[in-house]
Amino acid sequence: MAQVIVGENEGIESALRRFKRQVSKAGIFPDMRKNRHFETPLEKAKRKAIARRKKRRYRSKM
Repeated sequence: MAQVIVGENEGIESALRRFKRQVSKAGIFPDMRKNRHFETPLEKAKRKAIARRKKRRYRSKM
């Protein structure tokens, strides 16, 4: 779980920036999108295309 403690003289913008950085490093957004109930056809096609590229890249190295 991402947590940010705001300093006494720290602005909300910098705290929000730090929070977003922590969330992206923790990989929360991709996990959240993957576990969402509904996936649009465009998102599904993009995910499958990326998986195909990764698979093709892995096979070509062997």
